[in-house]
Amino acid sequence: MSYEIFRQGLDAPICLTWEITYACNLQCVHCLSSSGKRRPDELTTAEAKRLIDEWAEMKVFYINVGGGEPMSRKDFRELMDYALARGIGVKFSTNGTLIDDDAAAWIASRDYLDVQISIDGATADTSDPIRGEGSYGRARQAMERLAKHRFPFKINTTVTRHNYPQIDELYALSQSYGAELRLTRLRPTGRGGAVWQDLRPTHEQNRGLYEWLLKHRDVLTGDSFFHLSAYGQPMDGLNLCGAGRIVCCVDPVGEVYACPFMLAPEFSGGNVRQPGGFAGIWRHSPLFAHLREWQVGGSCQSCNAYDQCHGGCMAVKHFTQQSLDTPDPDCVFQRPAFFPIPVKAVSQLASIASP
Repeated sequence: MSYEIFRQGLDAPICLTWEITYACNLQCVHCLSSSGKRRPDELTTAEAKRLIDEWAEMKVFYINVGGGEPMSRKDFRELMDYALARGIGVKFSTNGTLIDDDAAAWIASRDYLDVQISIDGATADTSDPIRGEGSYGRARQAMERLAKHRFPFKINTTVTRHNYPQIDELYALSQSYGAELRLTRLRPTGRGGAVWQDLRPTHEQNRGLYEWLLKHRDVLTGDSFFHLSAYGQPMDGLNLCGAGRIVCCVDPVGEVYACPFMLAPEFSGGNVRQPGGFAGIWRHSPLFAHLREWQVGGSCQSCNAYDQCHGGCMAVKHFTQQSLDTPDPDCVFQRPAFFPIPVKAVSQLASIASP
């Protein structure tokens, strides 16, 4: 499909993230949803199944399930099995702490179930300061249990300036399990806002990461680093912001956001509990409609690398109080800058989201 078709939106999202609970037994310092406590008004099991039915009718191919820790929800297996039975593939992210022998056997017995276990370094000394003491060891235990079943899981790492030197070790670790490595971008969302300035990779590290990824095409990124395509050779993936166009996020209470990295009221298109449900929001939300027409303006439009990065990540701009028409804070052509993160970010949507 062409860039214009993706930019103008599709009948159903390609990448649909479902945060099924904000309950979590860890307190990761960069958690994009500030997870920890369960919302008392979470979607019920019946409501969640109706939502899955709606996605099946829309022919959603797969869903990314997260949280919080998704496995902490009591009906987690029931809901995942229901989605699989409706023909929807499931990819879920977990910290691995709840994958005991029984859970590993359940995971391995399901077709079209994909699992990624998160660690934030190749060693406990690097990962535990981010995810909590003992978390790295418990994640490795989960990997061992899945490996015993020959289950092809993924290892997910958010790249920081501290674990960047370990990406070769992380790659070797994934290879030792027959697993895939997935690297994601740190964003100043949720608790990540408080640590973004200290943890974000340096300009030099981003350049090194770009070159490393070009040499390791088997490493997944989920379009996290498309802003680095401005260095010259496009990264694998779409290379533009898909918010409200091909991606969206449903939170535990049914709020539908344009992107899983933009969990703020300004970026909500509505709630699935409202008349019209999810499909009505995806197809008729004024916010999503404006996002599909909007393009980054300003200096980005005249940049000779615009076709490679299309202005970068909207969420990073928003949560660093930058205009959405300015270059990505990690633009490869800009000097490194300090971006203060406010307690409550000021909305930058006025120019694009007003009906």
